[in-house]
Amino acid sequence: MENAAPKKSTRGFASMDPEKQRAIARKGGEAVPREKRSFTQNASLAAEAGRKGGKSVNPGNRSFARDKDLAKSAGRKGGRAAHPAAE
Repeated sequence: MENAAPKKSTRGFASMDPEKQRAIARKGGEAVPREKRSFTQNASLAAEAGRKGGKSVNPGNRSFARDKDLAKSAGRKGGRAAHPAAE
């Protein structure tokens, strides 16, 4: 008996070509002007959302809590992305 590959759905977002997915996602990001995005306007709101999200995860399952080198690396990468001229 042969193992038949499961049928792949031809419906829905996940079945689309990756380029088409990115194009659709890009439209969503462009729908709201940058100056009206709440986290852009209110850094404390963004910080609070991050804290709230962090509290919802079991401390033992937080990758940065378990791997301090990973956290450092991510911080450096984010810093470089935010301030590319500083290199």
